[in-house]
Amino acid sequence: MALDRAFLQEPLPTNEAEFKKRIDDGRGRLTLIASEVARLAAGILTEFAVAQRKIKDNKNATEAVADAAQQLQRLVPKRFLTSTPYAQLQHFARYLKAITWRLEKWRADPARDAAKMAELRPQEQRYWRLVAERKGVLDARMQEFRWLLEELRVSFFAQELRTPQPVSIKRLEKAWLQLNS
Repeated sequence: MALDRAFLQEPLPTNEAEFKKRIDDGRGRLTLIASEVARLAAGILTEFAVAQRKIKDNKNATEAVADAAQQLQRLVPKRFLTSTPYAQLQHFARYLKAITWRLEKWRADPARDAAKMAELRPQEQRYWRLVAERKGVLDARMQEFRWLLEELRVSFFAQELRTPQPVSIKRLEKAWLQLNS
């Protein structure tokens, strides 16, 4: 990832002079970028471990735990650092913390969690169905919708963590219509 960010940003060089300039510029930034990526990965993996532990410890909240485990699996598959856009990786610690907070809050109000899940589930199901239909080939609008789903989860289950932009079922409906137009 550090190599990609240091040397392979668009637009790619088209001639020898541009290529040499890219190498020189990238060399100077590589160590700094690698440190930034390592720090980001450490934060994500720390929150991942906490969320995983919380999932294992919550045996009573079967539906919430199953959903959280599935969300965790989708967020952090093998090679997630290289397969996830860098801009989105910066939100992963918050997404993972939201999983933990959701499971902590479940005890206080399982009915609220179930109601929010009932609102969220149809949105997610149609998205993942479309991903399957397209055999995993995602365009920019699909990517945007996918991350809106994660933001909606934060908004529903861990509002205190805040979302970078307003998100709601209505906004997802609007994004879905644009996705299919």
